Amino acid sequence: MRPSSAKSRLIAEPALRITQGSLGRPAGCAPNLAQSRRRAFTLIELLLAVAVFAIALLAIHGVFYSAIKLRDKTAGALDAAVPLQHAVAIITRDLANIVPPGGVLSGQLQTSGITTGTGTRSSNWGLATVSGRQVGAAFYTATGILTEAVPWPDIERVAYYLVEPTNNAPGKDLVRVVWRNPLPVLTDEPEAQWLMGGVQDMTFSFFDGFEWTDAWDSTAQQPALPLAIRVELELVPGISSSMNDARPNRIEFVVPVMVQARTDQTVAALGAMP
Repeated sequence: MRPSSAKSRLIAEPALRITQGSLGRPAGCAPNLAQSRRRAFTLIELLLAVAVFAIALLAIHGVFYSAIKLRDKTAGALDAAVPLQHAVAIITRDLANIVPPGGVLSGQLQTSGITTGTGTRSSNWGLATVSGRQVGAAFYTATGILTEAVPWPDIERVAYYLVEPTNNAPGKDLVRVVWRNPLPVLTDEPEAQWLMGGVQDMTFSFFDGFEWTDAWDSTAQQPALPLAIRVELELVPGISSSMNDARPNRIEFVVPVMVQARTDQTVAALGAMP
């Protein structure tokens, strides 16, 4: 019986050794504590990771905040520049298409006798009489658009007014007043168009070929129209129009007048031709 017991033990021992080698440790044996400690993070490593994460988050926040400020400055610049460019474009178009005086549908260009408009104005600037200070002379221009609601010719009478703003904003509002019917049967009610706000003053000057003058009378001057008209807009300071510079306090632009009324000598010469 002993030989058989020894033989059984020799057969079982290799199986036990194979089991121990495959598992790394005998069954039921506790894990190595030193190896477990090496696998975990220490407190210093956790603090270092948190510090690195905080620094990266702070850098990302700075870049994001700078981008937000840049976006706000750009939006403010566009909001301030668009009305100004729109107003300058409309004024330039009106003066460039001025109609010579003396026709059936046009009157004289006279800066004398400018009166302040009276009456009330609506909140949406619709068809109403504007109460404010007229700047420059009213003149006739060929910038009217023929529509179904306004079946008048393209010649219209234009004047510019400075009125008090309705939102308590600094400066005054620049309003373009238009009379579309050149031959009204009754009193022609003008149409008021808001151009821009933040205007302190607006002046016109006229070039007669030799010098600039602040007044013009087409009934007494030759030629009847000036050769150029200069417009100066004095704006309220402190409104940003670019990312670096504030909006300029004064805008000045010159519009050449390309049309002229015929003189008496021209009419006589044309009448003498066969």
